[in-house]
Amino acid sequence: MGCVSTLAELLADNTGLPGEAADHLQTVVAEWQLLADLSFADFLLWVPVSEELQPDGGDFVCVAHARPTTAPTAHPEDVVGTRFTVQEHPQLAKAMREVRICREEDPHWYRDLPMRREAIPVRFHDEVIAVLSRETNLAAPRVPSPLEIAYLGSAGDLCQMIVDGTFPPNGTNATDTHTSPRVGDGLIRLDSSGTVVFASPNGLSAYHRMGHESDLVGTRLAPLTRSLIRDPFDATEVSHRIIEALDGKPSSRTEADSRRGAVVLFRALPLRPAGQAAGALVLVRDVTEVKRRDRALLSKDATIREIHHRVKNNLQTVAALLRLQSRRTTSEEARLALAESVRRVTSIALVHEALSISVDERVDLDKLLDNVLPMVGEVATAESQVGLKRTGSFGVVVAEIATPLVMVLAELVQNAIEHAFPAGRSGKVELIVERSARWLDVVIRDNGRGLPSGFSLERSDGLGLQIVRTLVESELRGSLSLRKVRVEESSTRVTGTEAALRIPLSRRL
Repeated sequence: MGCVSTLAELLADNTGLPGEAADHLQTVVAEWQLLADLSFADFLLWVPVSEELQPDGGDFVCVAHARPTTAPTAHPEDVVGTRFTVQEHPQLAKAMREVRICREEDPHWYRDLPMRREAIPVRFHDEVIAVLSRETNLAAPRVPSPLEIAYLGSAGDLCQMIVDGTFPPNGTNATDTHTSPRVGDGLIRLDSSGTVVFASPNGLSAYHRMGHESDLVGTRLAPLTRSLIRDPFDATEVSHRIIEALDGKPSSRTEADSRRGAVVLFRALPLRPAGQAAGALVLVRDVTEVKRRDRALLSKDATIREIHHRVKNNLQTVAALLRLQSRRTTSEEARLALAESVRRVTSIALVHEALSISVDERVDLDKLLDNVLPMVGEVATAESQVGLKRTGSFGVVVAEIATPLVMVLAELVQNAIEHAFPAGRSGKVELIVERSARWLDVVIRDNGRGLPSGFSLERSDGLGLQIVRTLVESELRGSLSLRKVRVEESSTRVTGTEAALRIPLSRRL
């Protein structure tokens, strides 16, 4: 049985999107269950196939699919991986070209099901990078009700904000979107003054459990919510989040205990279609019982993080013992070897330290390398003045590649510093990072004396390069090349060395 491809792998296999654009589509998918439920419709994410993979162009491929929990699906079967040409689904190309929501004139028949299709361009940094298809099953007749009218109106505002490039907002926390209340948990719509104009039955029930006995429509939600929460600091925070959403500022998930003992999650979303203030959505969920069950899971997560913490402590002990041994040895060669071992052990310890505070076994590699690389420089530049500079961002990587990647980069930087610059000579080493949906490319470039004549990476017997080759090939499934280059410096050309590292971010590459 083949494994199911993730969104990141499908983007890597079918597009040449830069890393930031791919991350934005991940955020859209993290948020779009809200859109599907409010719209009573399926949402499909379509991306144009890369010209590199299809020179003729024109095809769109579906890379993600969300079904509503509030209505029958329009696609009982799996649609991910389906390809359409422009002729088969002209609204996709039209939406990208005209940067507006495009709806079919007549219902579309798909496997004996009538459906209405709309194409919603996804804008990121003033560029349309993908298209959402909103597909509503028309086979089940719906009678307009206050709930349906409120849901569809809110969905329309959010879809327009996707076209505007303002939803999901920059800096959206993926953890918040996955754990925040859903439409079915409870939804409240506010007008631009903060007055409730609609509250779903579950939203009203959540406020009843908090202690509010009457209807919500017509009340000012922020002061009401503040009066129902036990802790004054939590009360102020929740009310401020609602007010900030009315002002157009996105807010993260907030949890608070009510005076009656109910534990409730809140999330406020601004509604500003076409830049016009249209109020806010407040999602609420009573999680009193869920909190009790979550304590057991939190205990397990805490145990995993504690293991990483203890591994880090043990590695630091090993590093301390190696330093002690280094001070007692009289051999300069042995001292240098032990110093390199200390640096390698410490690099691994820093990865485990980052994992000990991570909630999802992922590591912010930029922050980690900002700690590791200065340490490498201190070890290797005792007799030379070499500056280190990083250009570009590594972003967040999964734990399984964090350790080998950090070790590879540390080895390559140290190798550049030690061998490119004779004692007493100054210079610079630069890391240039480019990340796309498909690849992580890193170039380590120095302005030193270049590679020796006849150098071969495959025949090199240096321990550092042996470690690098082993980790790149076996752990990272990547490629590495070293070459002599000419570097422009102060209107002159000097020799240097460039190490080019390419790591696939898709398991299938």
